[in-house]
Amino acid sequence: RIREEGKDSIPEHPYLYETDVEISLVSGSCKSPIERFWNGSSAMYILQKATHNEESDSMEESRTDDAVCASELLPKESPGPLALSVGRAKQLISLYTMVLNPNMTYLGMSDLAVLPPLWVRCDGSDPQHTCWIGAEPLKAGNKVTGVNIYLVSCDGPTADKTRFANLEELKKEHKIRHHSSVVTTKGFAQYELIAAAAIEDTIAESESNIYVDITWNGVDKILETPPPVSAATLNIALESGDPRSPVFQLYRELQFLLALAEGLKMGVTEWPEPSESDSALKLVQEFLTDLKKKLDGDCVSGNKSEREKIKCDTAAVDSCIKSIFGERGDLDFTEQLWCKMKGVSSYQELIDCFTLVIKSLELGEIQPWIHQGSSSFLSQLIQQSYHGKMEDVPLSDITPIQMLLEIGLEKMKKDYVSFFIGKSRSSLLFQDYFISTSVDFQEQVHRVQKLHHMLEIIVSCTGLLQFRHENLFPLTQICMQYYKENPLNEKHVFQLPIRPALVKKFYQNDNPEIWKVEISSGHGQKEVKTTWQVSTNAPVEHRTANNSGLFSDSTVNGSSEERLYFITMTQCSQVQFT
Repeated sequence: RIREEGKDSIPEHPYLYETDVEISLVSGSCKSPIERFWNGSSAMYILQKATHNEESDSMEESRTDDAVCASELLPKESPGPLALSVGRAKQLISLYTMVLNPNMTYLGMSDLAVLPPLWVRCDGSDPQHTCWIGAEPLKAGNKVTGVNIYLVSCDGPTADKTRFANLEELKKEHKIRHHSSVVTTKGFAQYELIAAAAIEDTIAESESNIYVDITWNGVDKILETPPPVSAATLNIALESGDPRSPVFQLYRELQFLLALAEGLKMGVTEWPEPSESDSALKLVQEFLTDLKKKLDGDCVSGNKSEREKIKCDTAAVDSCIKSIFGERGDLDFTEQLWCKMKGVSSYQELIDCFTLVIKSLELGEIQPWIHQGSSSFLSQLIQQSYHGKMEDVPLSDITPIQMLLEIGLEKMKKDYVSFFIGKSRSSLLFQDYFISTSVDFQEQVHRVQKLHHMLEIIVSCTGLLQFRHENLFPLTQICMQYYKENPLNEKHVFQLPIRPALVKKFYQNDNPEIWKVEISSGHGQKEVKTTWQVSTNAPVEHRTANNSGLFSDSTVNGSSEERLYFITMTQCSQVQFT
């Protein structure tokens, strides 16, 4: 019934089976609760203990009206998913297997379509500390020919390596259990690179992470370092806005641009706090005064000597990154004006700044240089001033905000284009999509946000991992392709196949976050696997009988020198129906 109801859309809420079991149908595109030890990508059933509210009801009854504690007014932490007893889980797996078996004709289920795999959360109350039991149908066309039964056990965390398995013993056990004479082994290791590559305390607490997944064939011993002949994938998830990022000043500039766009949309603008240094109005006054002084000697304010003096925010980047994202030397009048006005702290100051600029243009006191193709309203006014005739500009309502947003958008787009085409040599990849003016301001700003996120990724890989053009080029291609088709998502993990040697120096003396060996025998439908792994994070989010202290302490004897690992073992048994 759940499968039929989930054909069009996955049910939002779990179904209750009998009185103690919740059944959820999880889409194959969703994050899987068993992804750490099972590679299936299809939809699946997740069974767990049903949650009841008897405890809270009884508490309400026993509580007097005037005895409400302050702590009870705070939101309670969710206990997380609840597990069933191992005995109950085995019973449920047996029922599921029986329904799948075409030989059970008396059940009247012979015409039933193949069901998705089923996994049951277990409480680890048995001697093996079983935390999951799963069943996966084996198919030949539309017929079920058998089922794979998986038992997943978990122990730890521990730093005691004497509790780790011996590879030869694991292989021997697998051969005995599956009556096989030949087995193959495959290794997997995951290393976190962002912490290993960064200087201490230079990475802020965030969701940002860079890690590498490495796979290889032929494992010789437990916890071995991946051999040179391995396949590696770099995984990058970065959040913008780290104050210690080399492009943080550019991020702040972008935040002001976002505030202007939001003000244009909502009618209320959040202005930045007044700067402790010179106000935007004073900076604009000094800027115009300098231009007036230069008018007699050189009408073009964008001459070489002037451009060499221009220092915009991007010049504040760290020395190690300056060669990657340095200041542009071709800022025109409107871009320099944006650099002065992006610290404007009120609507009135914004009007005062533009009043000064327009007055200087009308009086012919300045004849500023602007980029060819600049389409902002202010650029149009400047072009009109060349001919001594300018239209009247009512600096009221949203007009001044829109004028500032326009010049900021143009300036920042050119900043990113300068990097992606000039510095990263990605001109063949750069898409007009990111700098198009044919969409509204909100969408233009959204696309600039995408450009900034890509920049953060490229700069991090260049600064932390010392990537060169041959690696940055395909990474840029992957990012651009993703963002042409998807909205901004700073939690997205970008993946780049690389040679392990490229990042080996960052992990060769480090402990892996996950290390796994897969022992397999048989082929096709007859293939069976035994998996043993250690991981720094708990492989299950539900509490089991042996992991009540899972999240309490991460050190041994007061020291964090020894890495604590959870040990997970996945064993497979095969039942053939034909």
